[in-house]
Amino acid sequence: MVNEINYQSTQQLSLFLNQDHKDMIKPSPVLKWAGGKTQLLPAIKKQYPQQLQQGKIKTYIEPFFGGGAVFFDIYSNFKIEKAYLFDKNPELIILYKVIQNNVEDLIKELSILETQYLDLNNEQRKEFYYKVRDDYNKLDKKIDANDYKKEWIKRAAYTIFLNKTCFNGLYRVNTKGYFNVPMGRYKNPKILNEKNLLAVNQAFKIAEIKHTDFAEVLKCSNNSTFIYYDPPYRPISETANFNAYSSLEFNDDEQRRLKDMFVKISSQGALQMLSNSDPTNYVDDPFFDKLYQDFNISRILASRMINSKGGKRGKIREILVTNYENKKIRNPLANT
Repeated sequence: MVNEINYQSTQQLSLFLNQDHKDMIKPSPVLKWAGGKTQLLPAIKKQYPQQLQQGKIKTYIEPFFGGGAVFFDIYSNFKIEKAYLFDKNPELIILYKVIQNNVEDLIKELSILETQYLDLNNEQRKEFYYKVRDDYNKLDKKIDANDYKKEWIKRAAYTIFLNKTCFNGLYRVNTKGYFNVPMGRYKNPKILNEKNLLAVNQAFKIAEIKHTDFAEVLKCSNNSTFIYYDPPYRPISETANFNAYSSLEFNDDEQRRLKDMFVKISSQGALQMLSNSDPTNYVDDPFFDKLYQDFNISRILASRMINSKGGKRGKIREILVTNYENKKIRNPLANT
Protein backbone atom coordinates (compact mmCIF):
# COMPACT_ATOMS: atom_id res chain seq x y z
CA MET A 1 0.00 0.00 0.00
CA VAL A 2 1.02 3.57 -0.52
CA ASN A 3 2.35 5.10 2.68
CA GLU A 4 3.24 8.45 1.17
CA ILE A 5 1.98 10.37 -1.80
CA ASN A 6 3.71 13.13 -3.70
CA TYR A 7 1.08 15.81 -3.38
CA GLN A 8 2.11 18.79 -5.51
CA SER A 9 -0.77 21.24 -5.56
CA THR A 10 -0.13 23.30 -2.42
CA GLN A 11 0.49 26.45 -4.46
CA GLN A 12 -2.66 25.86 -6.49
CA LEU A 13 -4.62 25.47 -3.26
CA SER A 14 -3.32 28.78 -1.95
CA LEU A 15 -4.09 30.55 -5.21
CA PHE A 16 -7.62 29.15 -5.21
CA LEU A 17 -8.24 30.21 -1.63
CA ASN A 18 -7.25 33.79 -2.47
CA GLN A 19 -9.62 34.10 -5.44
CA ASP A 20 -13.31 34.87 -5.61
CA HIS A 21 -14.64 31.31 -5.68
CA LYS A 22 -18.11 32.36 -6.81
CA ASP A 23 -16.71 33.04 -10.29
CA MET A 24 -15.08 29.61 -10.41
CA ILE A 25 -17.15 26.87 -8.83
CA LYS A 26 -20.29 26.69 -6.77
CA PRO A 27 -20.15 24.52 -3.64
CA SER A 28 -22.30 21.42 -3.50
CA PRO A 29 -22.92 18.67 -0.92
CA VAL A 30 -19.79 16.78 0.10
CA LEU A 31 -21.69 13.60 0.94
CA LYS A 32 -24.49 11.60 -0.58
CA TRP A 33 -27.08 11.92 2.17
CA ALA A 34 -30.44 10.30 2.83
CA GLY A 35 -33.06 12.99 2.42
CA GLY A 36 -30.60 15.30 0.65
CA LYS A 37 -32.31 18.07 -1.27
CA THR A 38 -30.19 18.31 -4.43
CA GLN A 39 -32.88 16.68 -6.59
CA LEU A 40 -35.62 18.83 -5.06
CA LEU A 41 -33.81 22.16 -5.35
CA PRO A 42 -35.72 23.37 -8.44
CA ALA A 43 -39.03 23.02 -6.58
CA ILE A 44 -37.68 24.37 -3.30
CA LYS A 45 -36.11 27.41 -4.97
CA LYS A 46 -39.51 28.41 -6.34
CA GLN A 47 -40.67 28.73 -2.75
CA TYR A 48 -37.83 30.92 -1.47
CA PRO A 49 -39.16 34.15 0.08
CA GLN A 50 -39.12 37.26 -2.11
CA GLN A 51 -37.10 39.03 0.57
CA LEU A 52 -34.16 36.77 -0.31
CA GLN A 53 -34.19 38.03 -3.91
CA GLN A 54 -34.58 41.60 -2.65
CA GLY A 55 -31.45 41.36 -0.49
CA LYS A 56 -33.36 41.81 2.76
CA ILE A 57 -32.24 38.48 4.24
CA LYS A 58 -28.89 38.80 6.03
CA THR A 59 -28.85 35.60 8.08
CA TYR A 60 -29.55 32.02 7.06
CA ILE A 61 -30.18 29.20 9.56
CA GLU A 62 -30.42 25.48 8.91
CA PRO A 63 -30.88 23.43 12.11
CA PHE A 64 -30.96 20.01 10.38
CA PHE A 65 -28.06 20.60 8.04
CA GLY A 66 -27.47 17.11 6.66
CA GLY A 67 -25.92 17.38 3.19
CA GLY A 68 -26.55 21.13 3.00
CA ALA A 69 -27.83 21.45 -0.59
CA VAL A 70 -30.17 24.35 0.22
CA PHE A 71 -27.49 26.32 2.06
CA PHE A 72 -25.00 25.91 -0.78
CA ASP A 73 -27.59 27.10 -3.28
CA ILE A 74 -28.52 30.14 -1.20
CA TYR A 75 -24.88 30.98 -0.50
CA SER A 76 -24.04 30.81 -4.21
CA ASN A 77 -26.97 32.91 -5.42
CA PHE A 78 -27.81 35.42 -2.69
CA LYS A 79 -25.91 37.87 -0.53
CA ILE A 80 -26.22 36.52 2.98
CA GLU A 81 -23.78 37.70 5.63
CA LYS A 82 -24.03 34.99 8.27
CA ALA A 83 -25.11 31.35 8.43
CA TYR A 84 -25.85 29.10 11.39
CA LEU A 85 -25.60 25.44 10.44
CA PHE A 86 -26.62 22.87 13.05
CA ASP A 87 -27.03 19.11 13.19
CA LYS A 88 -27.39 16.41 15.85
CA ASN A 89 -25.10 14.00 13.99
CA PRO A 90 -21.63 14.51 15.51
CA GLU A 91 -19.79 12.90 12.58
CA LEU A 92 -21.32 15.42 10.19
CA ILE A 93 -20.33 18.33 12.39
CA ILE A 94 -16.80 16.96 12.80
CA LEU A 95 -16.46 16.65 9.02
CA TYR A 96 -17.75 20.15 8.37
CA LYS A 97 -15.54 21.69 11.04
CA VAL A 98 -12.51 19.99 9.50
CA ILE A 99 -13.46 21.39 6.07
CA GLN A 100 -13.86 24.79 7.68
CA ASN A 101 -10.56 24.73 9.58
CA ASN A 102 -8.15 22.32 7.85
CA VAL A 103 -9.36 21.70 4.31
CA GLU A 104 -5.88 21.37 2.77
CA ASP A 105 -4.88 18.66 5.24
CA LEU A 106 -8.17 16.87 4.61
CA ILE A 107 -7.51 16.93 0.86
CA LYS A 108 -4.10 15.34 1.43
CA GLU A 109 -5.61 12.56 3.57
CA LEU A 110 -8.30 11.85 0.97
CA SER A 111 -5.74 11.85 -1.84
CA ILE A 112 -3.77 9.16 0.01
CA LEU A 113 -6.89 7.07 0.66
CA GLU A 114 -8.05 7.38 -2.94
CA THR A 115 -4.66 6.39 -4.36
CA GLN A 116 -4.34 3.44 -2.02
CA TYR A 117 -7.85 2.18 -2.69
CA LEU A 118 -7.90 2.51 -6.48
CA ASP A 119 -4.56 0.70 -6.82
CA LEU A 120 -6.05 -2.47 -5.29
CA ASN A 121 -7.88 -5.38 -6.88
CA ASN A 122 -11.45 -6.17 -5.83
CA GLU A 123 -10.52 -8.53 -3.00
CA GLN A 124 -7.92 -6.13 -1.63
CA ARG A 125 -10.40 -3.26 -1.84
CA LYS A 126 -12.86 -5.25 0.25
CA GLU A 127 -10.23 -5.85 2.91
CA PHE A 128 -9.23 -2.17 2.80
CA TYR A 129 -12.84 -0.97 3.11
CA TYR A 130 -13.66 -3.09 6.14
CA LYS A 131 -10.38 -2.15 7.81
CA VAL A 132 -11.26 1.54 7.44
CA ARG A 133 -14.79 0.87 8.67
CA ASP A 134 -13.48 -0.99 11.73
CA ASP A 135 -11.01 1.80 12.51
CA TYR A 136 -13.79 4.36 12.09
CA ASN A 137 -16.02 2.51 14.53
CA LYS A 138 -13.24 2.35 17.12
CA LEU A 139 -13.12 6.13 17.31
CA ASP A 140 -14.54 7.77 20.44
CA LYS A 141 -18.34 8.10 20.10
CA LYS A 142 -18.67 10.37 23.14
CA ILE A 143 -16.64 13.12 21.58
CA ASP A 144 -17.64 16.78 21.95
CA ALA A 145 -18.09 17.76 18.31
CA ASN A 146 -18.05 21.46 19.25
CA ASP A 147 -14.55 21.31 20.77
CA TYR A 148 -12.50 21.31 17.58
CA LYS A 149 -9.37 19.18 17.38
CA LYS A 150 -6.92 18.99 14.48
CA GLU A 151 -6.76 15.23 15.14
CA TRP A 152 -10.21 14.97 13.55
CA ILE A 153 -8.76 15.29 10.03
CA LYS A 154 -8.30 11.54 9.50
CA ARG A 155 -11.71 10.89 11.05
CA ALA A 156 -13.31 13.30 8.57
CA ALA A 157 -11.42 11.66 5.70
CA TYR A 158 -12.80 8.28 6.79
CA THR A 159 -16.34 9.70 6.77
CA ILE A 160 -15.98 10.82 3.16
CA PHE A 161 -14.18 7.63 2.09
CA LEU A 162 -16.88 5.38 3.53
CA ASN A 163 -19.65 7.51 2.02
CA LYS A 164 -18.08 7.29 -1.44
CA THR A 165 -17.32 3.56 -1.33
CA CYS A 166 -20.14 2.04 0.73
CA PHE A 167 -23.31 0.48 -0.67
CA ASN A 168 -25.56 3.11 -2.26
CA GLY A 169 -23.81 5.97 -0.46
CA LEU A 170 -25.94 5.16 2.56
CA TYR A 171 -25.15 6.50 6.04
CA ARG A 172 -26.55 4.10 8.61
CA VAL A 173 -25.54 3.32 12.17
CA ASN A 174 -26.77 0.76 14.67
CA THR A 175 -28.08 1.52 18.16
CA LYS A 176 -24.50 1.75 19.45
CA GLY A 177 -23.65 4.34 16.85
CA TYR A 178 -21.49 2.02 14.74
CA PHE A 179 -21.46 2.52 10.98
CA ASN A 180 -22.63 -0.80 9.52
CA VAL A 181 -23.12 -0.28 5.78
CA PRO A 182 -21.44 -2.92 3.57
CA MET A 183 -19.04 -2.12 0.78
CA GLY A 184 -20.45 -0.89 -2.52
CA ARG A 185 -19.52 -2.12 -5.96
CA TYR A 186 -17.96 0.82 -7.75
CA LYS A 187 -15.22 0.40 -10.33
CA ASN A 188 -13.60 3.83 -9.92
CA PRO A 189 -15.32 5.80 -7.15
CA LYS A 190 -14.51 9.50 -6.96
CA ILE A 191 -13.35 9.77 -3.36
CA LEU A 192 -11.66 13.18 -3.57
CA ASN A 193 -13.34 16.21 -5.14
CA GLU A 194 -10.72 18.82 -4.38
CA LYS A 195 -12.38 21.79 -6.06
CA ASN A 196 -15.67 21.24 -4.28
CA LEU A 197 -14.00 20.87 -0.88
CA LEU A 198 -12.25 24.19 -1.43
CA ALA A 199 -15.50 25.83 -2.51
CA VAL A 200 -17.28 24.44 0.57
CA ASN A 201 -14.44 25.76 2.73
CA GLN A 202 -15.10 29.23 1.30
CA ALA A 203 -18.84 28.94 1.95
CA PHE A 204 -18.19 27.92 5.54
CA LYS A 205 -16.24 31.13 6.19
CA ILE A 206 -19.54 32.88 6.97
CA ALA A 207 -20.88 29.96 9.00
CA GLU A 208 -21.11 28.97 12.62
CA ILE A 209 -21.24 25.17 12.61
CA LYS A 210 -22.53 23.52 15.74
CA HIS A 211 -23.61 20.14 17.13
CA THR A 212 -26.81 21.13 18.90
CA ASP A 213 -30.57 20.77 19.17
CA PHE A 214 -32.80 22.63 16.73
CA ALA A 215 -34.05 24.86 19.57
CA GLU A 216 -30.74 26.73 19.29
CA VAL A 217 -32.41 28.60 16.43
CA LEU A 218 -34.27 30.71 19.00
CA LYS A 219 -30.96 32.36 19.95
CA CYS A 220 -29.98 33.30 16.41
CA SER A 221 -33.07 34.43 14.51
CA ASN A 222 -34.40 37.93 13.87
CA ASN A 223 -36.56 39.70 11.29
CA SER A 224 -33.82 39.54 8.62
CA THR A 225 -33.46 35.76 8.94
CA PHE A 226 -34.50 32.90 6.67
CA ILE A 227 -34.68 29.45 8.28
CA TYR A 228 -34.93 26.17 6.41
CA TYR A 229 -35.89 23.05 8.38
CA ASP A 230 -35.26 19.58 6.99
CA PRO A 231 -35.91 17.34 10.03
CA PRO A 232 -35.83 13.54 10.02
CA TYR A 233 -38.88 12.64 7.99
CA ARG A 234 -41.95 11.12 9.56
CA PRO A 235 -42.42 7.54 8.22
CA ILE A 236 -45.09 7.43 5.53
CA SER A 237 -45.97 3.76 5.95
CA GLU A 238 -45.73 1.07 8.58
CA THR A 239 -42.62 -0.37 6.96
CA ALA A 240 -40.86 2.93 6.30
CA ASN A 241 -38.29 4.19 8.74
CA PHE A 242 -36.43 7.26 7.59
CA ASN A 243 -34.84 7.51 11.02
CA ALA A 244 -32.79 4.39 10.27
CA TYR A 245 -30.12 6.71 8.91
CA SER A 246 -29.33 7.86 12.42
CA SER A 247 -29.32 6.35 15.89
CA LEU A 248 -31.16 9.45 17.10
CA GLU A 249 -34.94 9.38 17.50
CA PHE A 250 -37.28 11.98 16.06
CA ASN A 251 -40.82 10.90 16.84
CA ASP A 252 -44.16 12.71 16.67
CA ASP A 253 -43.49 14.47 19.96
CA GLU A 254 -40.36 15.95 18.41
CA GLN A 255 -42.35 16.97 15.33
CA ARG A 256 -44.78 18.80 17.63
CA ARG A 257 -41.94 20.45 19.54
CA LEU A 258 -40.55 21.67 16.23
CA LYS A 259 -43.95 23.07 15.26
CA ASP A 260 -44.19 24.95 18.56
CA MET A 261 -40.84 26.58 17.84
CA PHE A 262 -41.96 27.34 14.27
CA VAL A 263 -44.92 29.24 15.74
CA LYS A 264 -42.77 31.11 18.25
CA ILE A 265 -40.19 32.18 15.69
CA SER A 266 -42.93 33.30 13.31
CA SER A 267 -44.06 35.76 15.96
CA GLN A 268 -40.53 37.19 16.00
CA GLY A 269 -40.59 38.02 12.29
CA ALA A 270 -38.21 35.45 10.80
CA LEU A 271 -39.15 33.76 7.51
CA GLN A 272 -39.32 29.97 7.63
CA MET A 273 -39.62 26.96 5.34
CA LEU A 274 -39.97 23.33 6.41
CA SER A 275 -39.79 20.07 4.45
CA ASN A 276 -41.25 16.74 5.49
CA SER A 277 -42.87 13.59 4.18
CA ASP A 278 -46.51 13.58 3.14
CA PRO A 279 -48.35 10.86 5.13
CA THR A 280 -51.25 11.04 2.67
CA ASN A 281 -49.12 9.26 0.05
CA TYR A 282 -50.42 5.89 1.25
CA VAL A 283 -52.99 6.45 3.99
CA ASP A 284 -55.52 9.06 5.06
CA ASP A 285 -53.29 10.67 7.66
CA PRO A 286 -53.37 14.50 7.57
CA PHE A 287 -50.79 14.75 10.38
CA PHE A 288 -48.91 17.73 8.98
CA ASP A 289 -51.99 19.36 7.48
CA LYS A 290 -53.41 19.58 10.99
CA LEU A 291 -50.11 20.36 12.70
CA TYR A 292 -49.33 23.30 10.41
CA GLN A 293 -52.91 24.32 9.60
CA ASP A 294 -52.16 27.96 10.38
CA PHE A 295 -49.40 28.12 7.76
CA ASN A 296 -49.00 27.69 4.01
CA ILE A 297 -48.60 24.09 2.82
CA SER A 298 -47.51 23.07 -0.68
CA ARG A 299 -46.90 19.60 -2.08
CA ILE A 300 -44.05 18.72 -4.43
CA LEU A 301 -42.95 15.51 -6.10
CA ALA A 302 -39.76 13.81 -4.97
CA SER A 303 -37.77 10.77 -6.04
CA ARG A 304 -36.68 8.49 -3.26
CA MET A 305 -33.02 8.31 -4.19
CA ILE A 306 -31.67 6.01 -1.47
CA ASN A 307 -33.46 2.70 -1.08
CA SER A 308 -31.95 -0.77 -0.96
CA LYS A 309 -34.98 -2.11 -2.84
CA GLY A 310 -34.59 -0.65 -6.29
CA GLY A 311 -38.15 -1.55 -7.23
CA LYS A 312 -39.48 0.92 -4.69
CA ARG A 313 -37.63 3.90 -6.09
CA GLY A 314 -40.11 6.32 -7.56
CA LYS A 315 -42.06 9.55 -7.19
CA ILE A 316 -43.77 10.43 -3.93
CA ARG A 317 -45.19 13.66 -2.58
CA GLU A 318 -43.47 15.74 0.06
CA ILE A 319 -44.72 18.84 1.83
CA LEU A 320 -43.28 22.32 2.09
CA VAL A 321 -44.54 24.52 4.91
CA THR A 322 -43.86 28.26 4.97
CA ASN A 323 -44.91 31.12 7.22
CA TYR A 324 -45.05 33.45 4.22
CA GLU A 325 -47.22 33.39 1.12
CA ASN A 326 -46.18 30.66 -1.31
CA LYS A 327 -45.93 31.17 -5.02
CA LYS A 328 -48.43 28.95 -6.74
CA ILE A 329 -47.01 25.68 -8.06
CA ARG A 330 -48.58 22.94 -10.12
CA ASN A 331 -50.56 20.34 -8.20
CA PRO A 332 -48.34 17.21 -8.23
CA LEU A 333 -51.50 15.08 -8.46
CA ALA A 334 -52.50 16.62 -11.76
CA ASN A 335 -52.25 14.40 -14.84
CA THR A 336 -51.29 11.35 -12.78
